[in-house]
Amino acid sequence: MFPEYDIIVVGAGHAGCEAAVAAANMGSNVLLATMNMQTIGQMSCNPAMGGVAKGQIVREIDALGGYSAIVTDRSMVQFRMLNKSKGPAMWSPRAQSDRMQFAGEWRSMLEANPLIDFWQEMVRGIIVKNGVCKGILTGIGLEISAKAVVLTNGTFLNGLIHIGEKQFGGGRAGEKAATGITEQLLELGFESGRMKTGTPPRIDGRSLDYDKMEIQHGDSNPQNFSFLKSAPLTDQMPCHITYTSPEVHDQLKKGFDRSPMFNGRIRGLGPRYCPSIEDKIDRFSDRERHQLFVEPEGRNTCEIYVNGFSSSLPQEVQYTALKKVKGFEQMKMFRPGYAIEYDFFPPTQLKTNLETKKVKNLFFAGQINGTTGYEEAACQGLMAGLNAHLTIKDLDPFILKRSDAYIGVLIDDLVNKGTKEPYRMFTSRAEYRILIRQDNADLRLTPLSYKVGMLGLEARMEKVADKEEALKSITSILLKMSVSPDQLNGFLESKNSAPLRQSVKVNSVLLRPGIHLSDLRLVLPDLHSFMKQYDNSYIESAEINLKYEGYLTKEKEMAEKMNRLEELILKEDFNYRDIVSLSAEAREKLNNIRPRTLGQASRISGVSPSDISVLLVHIGR
Repeated sequence: MFPEYDIIVVGAGHAGCEAAVAAANMGSNVLLATMNMQTIGQMSCNPAMGGVAKGQIVREIDALGGYSAIVTDRSMVQFRMLNKSKGPAMWSPRAQSDRMQFAGEWRSMLEANPLIDFWQEMVRGIIVKNGVCKGILTGIGLEISAKAVVLTNGTFLNGLIHIGEKQFGGGRAGEKAATGITEQLLELGFESGRMKTGTPPRIDGRSLDYDKMEIQHGDSNPQNFSFLKSAPLTDQMPCHITYTSPEVHDQLKKGFDRSPMFNGRIRGLGPRYCPSIEDKIDRFSDRERHQLFVEPEGRNTCEIYVNGFSSSLPQEVQYTALKKVKGFEQMKMFRPGYAIEYDFFPPTQLKTNLETKKVKNLFFAGQINGTTGYEEAACQGLMAGLNAHLTIKDLDPFILKRSDAYIGVLIDDLVNKGTKEPYRMFTSRAEYRILIRQDNADLRLTPLSYKVGMLGLEARMEKVADKEEALKSITSILLKMSVSPDQLNGFLESKNSAPLRQSVKVNSVLLRPGIHLSDLRLVLPDLHSFMKQYDNSYIESAEINLKYEGYLTKEKEMAEKMNRLEELILKEDFNYRDIVSLSAEAREKLNNIRPRTLGQASRISGVSPSDISVLLVHIGR
């Protein structure tokens, strides 16, 4: 009935979709197995992509040939560049999406790929022979063979939904949990744990009074997420902001004794940086109000997502409390919020290519690795799918360093440090964040993906070449063009900047605080005339490179120094237990994680610089 596939991807969420696309675009025959064909690419929680550090990841996925950014561009209803008041390393794109259109676009793009087949059924196990994954076993007993399998089960592994004192099995509202895989992996020697996440109530937008809320518009000149520019976004939908109050908090507290979070029924740890509303009230009892973002689910629905009101309290408590929120007085609820517990597998059990250490040709991606968020899941899926293809072809793995991408930071953190709570990406996790900005992801990563064999990147490579040439030309004119005091002193005075005493090059003026290229173009007609031929994003990137040249040079030097350790390969059978000069903790951690390089070993918690010196001696350096 089935051919032998190169790769089977289990789960069709954000990780699964990107894994299937990556493997197929590397040339593998792929089967995408899902419990429900109607929920492919489903936005299970908030209807948005990107945000702080997450937006950088989406742009990196796009640069590598993934589809998340393209799908986002086709379905977004609002675009905002966050943190523009801060330095460019912090600028983060975010798009509000049409939930149904987002999923529809994903399914259309997957179905357009002839190398991707589909199968709708629960997968209850994997086929393992002599320590190698050989396929999957379905709920009705079908065995489907493959050379490699990627598990992207999300919150479905033994998922348990909590609403107040009620609990029932499920991987998402209205969908059943997946069983069998956890139990089999435990028998194979894997360690597992429980995590928890949650989602807020969904509200009938027709019943809200938006005049009582603050309106939040998108950017006046919205950008695209993908470097392959599509039609610009028009007719943006607004979001709104409102707040809780002491009265709302009092209503919520009435249900605390029935909260599964407080009475111990939930064992899994939830995301620290995205707490439920009851957790916020408990942890930040001094605050009189918390911000709520009122977000539309799409253009053709009245359904509203109340971002900031995630809850597992009894539904009547959620309902009564929300009615006390300004603008929600006549609110009608579609469904209550809930918490969900699910199984995950500590990611220290993975190699840096996301292949498991215990079973060859078995890969994990997404929330099964302890992460939270669409973007974190999607980038793992892409890397797992790509590396699954390389593995079955006996080719070297595709590994991104911390200085290459936020994706490299994420995977390095997971594999070396593990996580005991849902892992979420932040800019603060990246030590080279001026190097790995959202605006230069294409320059950093598209050549790497093209070199490794990702199909369909010819147009992207042409755009990369055009961008590189444009940046050189823009930089050259800024270094060569002179401006006189007569041309600029009036403008500089308006900016409270010291006047010029002699003619200088434009770049020296651009280095001053508060002076931007967009300002100089308004007062220097020749400069404006030259710049008109270039895309605004190219001009912005060139300005960043000039303004932050010193910082960029310093980060590159730091990265090169650390990357020397990445070139020192450690043998897979290296016996750390016999090196008595290593600390006891280092011997244990190194033996469990089995780092691929000395650089990776240096980032394992509990491995000290003196331990690295000992390893240098033992590998003859």
